[in-house]
Amino acid sequence: MNLIEKKLKEALGLMVSRRSLLTGGLVALASSFIPRKAFSTVKDMLVPDRSLFVYNTYTGETLNASYWSDGQYIMDALHEINHIFRDHLTETIETIDTNLLDLLFALKEQLKITEPFNIVSGYRTPQTNAKLRQHKRGVAKNSLHMFGKAVDIRVPGYSTKALRLAAIELKGGGVGYYPRSAFVHMDVGEVRYW
Repeated sequence: MNLIEKKLKEALGLMVSRRSLLTGGLVALASSFIPRKAFSTVKDMLVPDRSLFVYNTYTGETLNASYWSDGQYIMDALHEINHIFRDHLTETIETIDTNLLDLLFALKEQLKITEPFNIVSGYRTPQTNAKLRQHKRGVAKNSLHMFGKAVDIRVPGYSTKALRLAAIELKGGGVGYYPRSAFVHMDVGEVRYW
């Protein structure tokens, strides 16, 4: 390789590096204007597999399952997740919103969680929700738990404060902080905090 070819190759390498940098910056800038739902399709291409490790604190059941792979949700795994998130008082199983599962997965990835999410409350029937409202403060009349869009969690080795701060940072929905009861509420409703 002569000197001219070497200089040309170095210049082209520099141009590619600048082009890559510019492209990356434009993608980052554009992503700040893309709605969360649309941006998730970009993320789908980057993350080949999503899994959750969950433990139901009332039934003692544990599940460690991949619920999304190769660009689609895995129905068998979703059925297992619906079962473990069920209303344990009535044994009623309802569909859990996949956006909620994705939010838990994002929290897991953000905090590098390897322990199971302890599910304090997943799905609730309207009857169970009404019963809880009679005995506990802070239970919403139209709780998103009744629609499979909310979960109350704790994670061994993580403070509720750390979970709350990370959940707020995700901006994926509502985040409730219950330090006395040692759990954090997460839902996929409007972004709000209490």
